[in-house]
Amino acid sequence: MLSGVKAGLVSAEVLRREQQELRRHERNNRHLEEESQHSETVFRDKWGRKRDLAQERLEQRQEAEAKSERDEQYARWGKGLAQGRQQQQNVEDAIREMQKPLARYIDDQDLDRMLREQEREGDPMADFIKKRKAKESKEKKERPRYNGPAPPLNRFNIWPGHRWDGVDRSNGFEQQRFARIANKKAVQELAYKWSVEDM
Repeated sequence: MLSGVKAGLVSAEVLRREQQELRRHERNNRHLEEESQHSETVFRDKWGRKRDLAQERLEQRQEAEAKSERDEQYARWGKGLAQGRQQQQNVEDAIREMQKPLARYIDDQDLDRMLREQEREGDPMADFIKKRKAKESKEKKERPRYNGPAPPLNRFNIWPGHRWDGVDRSNGFEQQRFARIANKKAVQELAYKWSVEDM
């Protein structure tokens, strides 16, 4: 049998010998049981080396913290840095407004500045102010631009420099690229028209 004793009809002597053998075997293995009772479980990896679970937990925690920090940063970037700054500015403006008294008087400079900055429809001075601002911005030094015949197209839509003499010195790659794109588009359009022709 599985326990090591004989099956079937057995004499008392054989049965007594088997029980003595089992008891002796248990006595011999009792110290192993006592040792294994207080021992810790040994975890091994697939190569048979012992695993340090505390170190692994620490590494996982550090990884999780780094990942959460990275996700938070990407979420902040995804919202937009300028929008985040604008939202922060709005919160600061709202706090500043809440600290002011509810009643506003004629000598309130913030209210006066806000009303002056608003543009109203039908304001006769608005056109004058716009023209003056445009003139001020024109007075700022602008970089010179190319103003000759239309330059050949390139894939980056970069305008030539102001000193370009108008001579195309390329090897023709840009024109070939545009031709391939146009050909591909024409073939796709022709294939579509052919596929829906009999509908």
